[in-house]
Amino acid sequence: MALSYDLIKQDGDARAGIVHTAHGDIQTPIFMPVGTQASVKAMAPYELEDMGAQIILGNTYHLYLRPGHDLVAEAGGLHGFMNWQHPILTDSGGFQVFSLARLRDISEDGVVFRSHIDGSKHFFTPEKVMEIEQALGADIAMVFDVCSEYPAPKEQIIAALEKTTRWARRCKAAHHREDQALFGIIQGGLFTDLRRRSAEELLELDFPGYGIGGLSVGEPKPLMYECLDHLMPVMPKDKPRYLMGVGSPDCLVEGVARGVDMFDCVLPTRIARNGTVFTRHGKLVVRNAEYARDFRPMEEGCDCYACRNFSRAYIRHLIKANEILGMRLTTIHNLHFLLKLMREMREHIINGTFQKFYKEFFENWKD
Repeated sequence: MALSYDLIKQDGDARAGIVHTAHGDIQTPIFMPVGTQASVKAMAPYELEDMGAQIILGNTYHLYLRPGHDLVAEAGGLHGFMNWQHPILTDSGGFQVFSLARLRDISEDGVVFRSHIDGSKHFFTPEKVMEIEQALGADIAMVFDVCSEYPAPKEQIIAALEKTTRWARRCKAAHHREDQALFGIIQGGLFTDLRRRSAEELLELDFPGYGIGGLSVGEPKPLMYECLDHLMPVMPKDKPRYLMGVGSPDCLVEGVARGVDMFDCVLPTRIARNGTVFTRHGKLVVRNAEYARDFRPMEEGCDCYACRNFSRAYIRHLIKANEILGMRLTTIHNLHFLLKLMREMREHIINGTFQKFYKEFFENWKD
């Protein structure tokens, strides 16, 4: 098998495990930095390795448009192209087709869309997406699914769910790369009955892992947690569970508490470029004027490169002056913060102290 999962320890519903892939093992729970265009913004691969990143993401939609999947395949796949010799996951591009592309037209066959870059016309079918993802050569590929907007009427969510299931079957039939695992994606909006239905239909296809899509798209967080509460009991215990597009520290802790293994999000790198960083007490907007003469690190006690060496005042100056180093330092801190948070949760699960950690985390966290 291209991928397998071992459950090491469980504390309540929280799980510590190991995902085995062709390019190495992934200790879960894990946060996966997003490298949309074969690069995690502002980061070099060695810096990601130094901070403990085990797996990163590439985006099928963006890499298809630029530089093209054929070119990436010629370079030896994503691993060779970007010189990252650890696991990689590629999403299917479904979310981007439905959120970025202009003038999209959805049919049973697939989606006709125009590039957000130059307006050129393209056609994604499940089979075409599998061709692209197999050429990119990531360790984990995602099926091509139908993303619904939020909010949306139940009839629309049902139609998207049913098409997602049909397209998942087509993806599985078209996927033949033996060193790459194909994950299904559960849809269903915030309707708990539809989520369970989507999961049950996809479980029949026996994918080696399952993504949970269509959450963290603008809905209140309590509704996302309620959806997970109803869905997780249906999920197989012997396969990884991947909550797609979630990266706020509080959401990561809540997701792990409910049994999620894998997360990804552009949030930590995006807000970093705008001068916002995570701390144990919530977000800190280091670009604000109140930090102009604050010579403390961004977070007291943080051992990331930025906090060990520079002050809030200096980093604020860099951000205000549009210096690249400022954005790099805030990005380093945010990714370091999330990766360390995931390691801490894993340790607490293994030690049987996760519930204590959970309580202490939310005593300090302010959204």
